[in-house]
Amino acid sequence: MGLTTPLQDIPEEALDYIYNGCHKEFNKDLKYAGITKKIKISFDGLIVFMEEIIDERESYEAILLERHFTTEETCPECNGTRLQSSSLSFKIDGKNIAEVNGLSLADLKEWLTDVKDKFSEKNKIIAHEILKEIETRLQFLLDVGLDYLSLSRSSRTLSGGESQRIRLATQIGSQLVNVLYILDEPSIGLHQRDNERLIHSLKNLRDIGNSVLVVEHDKDMILEADEVLDIGPRAGKFGGEILWQGKPKDLLKADTITAQYINGKRKLKFPQKEELEAEKISY
Repeated sequence: MGLTTPLQDIPEEALDYIYNGCHKEFNKDLKYAGITKKIKISFDGLIVFMEEIIDERESYEAILLERHFTTEETCPECNGTRLQSSSLSFKIDGKNIAEVNGLSLADLKEWLTDVKDKFSEKNKIIAHEILKEIETRLQFLLDVGLDYLSLSRSSRTLSGGESQRIRLATQIGSQLVNVLYILDEPSIGLHQRDNERLIHSLKNLRDIGNSVLVVEHDKDMILEADEVLDIGPRAGKFGGEILWQGKPKDLLKADTITAQYINGKRKLKFPQKEELEAEKISY
């Protein structure tokens, strides 16, 4: 058996070593020498090796291994809650912890508000500080436009913008100062109302003593900035030069492509229904 041996020709015992590793010491008789040599083999196996890479989460190799060599199945015992039945048996206002985690953050905020009125006076005293902390952290997430997410949402299913806003909410809660924050288009996918809340959160970070640098194409975000750097003249390899720098109100008078879209001299042209139909026919 060698490196070129087909997988189906490798003995079961050898495959077990390859997959699960081997930590043994062998005695090997050396021919013609009349002596015995001890050989130690210490190999963790492919499974342990792959698990260690996947646990890193952020590396490119981890993403490839997880995509091609792992499958996700729902546990029949806990139905995906990852909790023992004894933990799920405890309920508050008819909901166990898994059901509470499954609520959207907006619904969770409403549920917490309602459930406080149903506590006894003794339980209100016990729960006061706990609920205060939960509601404070919850509000940070709501302020950056994540009201539709749930606490049970897997991190791997989050978009880049969502992950970025979760980290932003964490930083707002930590109340750090003298920190430079660099954000790449955090407003992507946000409703207009949530965009205003995000801008308010960024201003709050600034006001407590931080610097916030935002790479952004959103008009409202640009106009609310303290200082604007217009980089172009176009995107990617066609850009890279600082075309203009100044206050947002002065950008409206500038002659860059960005300024022309913001002040209305240029507008995005959306295809009409007839044009879309014609395009379908051409295909």
